[in-house]
Amino acid sequence: MRSRSVRWSALSFLLLPLLAIGAYADSITLGTAGSYAVLAGSTVTNTGPSVLNGNLGVSPGSAVTGFPPGMVNGTINKANGPAAQAQSDLTAAYIQAAGLASTGTLTGQDLGGKVLTPGVYFFASSAQLTGTLTLNAQGHPNALFVFQIGSALTTASNSAVIFANGLVDKNVFWQVGSSATLGTGTAFAGNILALTSITMNTGAGISCGSALARNGAVTLDNNVIGGGCGGGGTTVPEPGTISLMGGGLIILAGVARRKLRI
Repeated sequence: MRSRSVRWSALSFLLLPLLAIGAYADSITLGTAGSYAVLAGSTVTNTGPSVLNGNLGVSPGSAVTGFPPGMVNGTINKANGPAAQAQSDLTAAYIQAAGLASTGTLTGQDLGGKVLTPGVYFFASSAQLTGTLTLNAQGHPNALFVFQIGSALTTASNSAVIFANGLVDKNVFWQVGSSATLGTGTAFAGNILALTSITMNTGAGISCGSALARNGAVTLDNNVIGGGCGGGGTTVPEPGTISLMGGGLIILAGVARRKLRI
């Protein structure tokens, strides 16, 4: 009996990596949009010495103003093939984020003062952040945080999104049903996927993430966007990779089980 128990424990141990992969299989795929610090549908307007750590793009519009004095540590794509592809990938990511099953409803609640663990959080209408929101990845740098917001996202001046225990997480997504406005001095984090527009007031920044608008404008004023993600986050395996890895583990488990029977 003890021998059988040991055998099944060994078999279960082989399957643990498969379970771990499954826990993070439902991330959001940004595709080529993931290389953009700022992406807009109509225009990008900047005031002051903003710094974008990543590409800047606009499509189908073509207007980009304020660079310089703004600086782009990447490529500027205006109404060209790469910008159109990025917008297509953004649309797919937006739909994917909106379609995830929610794990919690926060309608009518201010995000300020909350400590949230990985999950999909739903707002039937607008979302407000006044103060500090803490995201606790619980030791998993690839943990997924998704905020599904029915209409607008607004932050008060000097609000912040921070990570518990210094574990920065790249898989933070804000799916916004209309427009997002970050208040003056807001220290934000995550990828904003807005249906319409994004406005970043003076000194607001996104330390680990991006400002991606599907149809409207992105308006900047002395902002820093992108970078600051550290080395903790890594790319979540694509579904095909997950299937291959899972299949391999199952085969190994089967072989191990047959050997244990001998």
